[in-house]
Amino acid sequence: MSGRAPRRATGPRSGPARWWAAFRRSPFLPAAVVTAILTVAAGLFAGSYTYSMADPAPRSIPVAVVGEQGTRGGAFLAGMGEALNASLRIRPYRRHAAAVTAVEEQKVYAIFRFHGAGAAVTLEVSGASGVSVAELLERAAAQVGARTGVRVAVRDIRPLQPGDPRGLAVFYISLAAVIVGFVGATQLSIHARALGPVARTAATAVYALLGGLAIVATVDGLLGALELPFPESWLILALTMFASGMVFTMFNTLVGRWAIIPTWGLMVVIGNPSSGGAVSWPLLPSPLAVIGRWLPPGASVDAQHTAIYFPGHQHPFPFAVLAGWALVSCAVFWTWHHRHPGGREDAPPR
Repeated sequence: MSGRAPRRATGPRSGPARWWAAFRRSPFLPAAVVTAILTVAAGLFAGSYTYSMADPAPRSIPVAVVGEQGTRGGAFLAGMGEALNASLRIRPYRRHAAAVTAVEEQKVYAIFRFHGAGAAVTLEVSGASGVSVAELLERAAAQVGARTGVRVAVRDIRPLQPGDPRGLAVFYISLAAVIVGFVGATQLSIHARALGPVARTAATAVYALLGGLAIVATVDGLLGALELPFPESWLILALTMFASGMVFTMFNTLVGRWAIIPTWGLMVVIGNPSSGGAVSWPLLPSPLAVIGRWLPPGASVDAQHTAIYFPGHQHPFPFAVLAGWALVSCAVFWTWHHRHPGGREDAPPR
């Protein structure tokens, strides 16, 4: 029988290694990770909104031109181009009615209607197309007109509703649908983990329909801030909320408990500033103006804006974007639903 004492298992010998091992097993590690993520997220959140909204500048503003310009009219348009840093994109129209139709279809943001061989111009802006663009054109036209000797008159051919003088209500209701959409999905993931694919998708659709209805009822019926075309606005808000919820569900399936990070980044840090709701697309930095049209917040603002202010001229593209995100998210979730936190549990799907 050996006289040696049994060797006891020991942990890491060095102090730092022992401390790190204990730290990794403690709740302080995830707390530190969350703290680091929130620190970066705060900077990105503030930076993205400041970059896109704090000092909007014209990038590309399509406008219609009608009537004989003459020498002074040509000088006026050249002056407008200089004042707006060559961002004016001129599209000539022979008839005023055709130019108005272009505004209704949101192909142009304003009409320059020349009279008297360019001695005078009527600037017909469209506040509903973008109040920030309309104000920018009005200021520049007054300055250039005084410099070139062209008389300038301004009128708004498609004004905003009285309850929404800055045109922000559409942005707010779309923002509500986006945020409540993915927050609802996070709550389902926490409090209804055992829901199967069919039940989880159905629950998301139900709260999207009811949430969209609540937004319409509050903004239109209760507050009277906007007169909304009820069926179309409800459909857009419900589709937005459903797409947003399923995007979180998709990321929750792919990356688990950290799903809020890509969802927040896509929808809030990138999607909302580039949506064209607070600042019109022609005044956003070019990359954001392009990206925004392909993300759910931008598609929601675009569809809602057209439904309210340009009825009869709705485009299928924003609906295709919302439906595309919803379908792709559903397809990913349904294909790999066993990887979803709820799918990893033994509870039978319902």
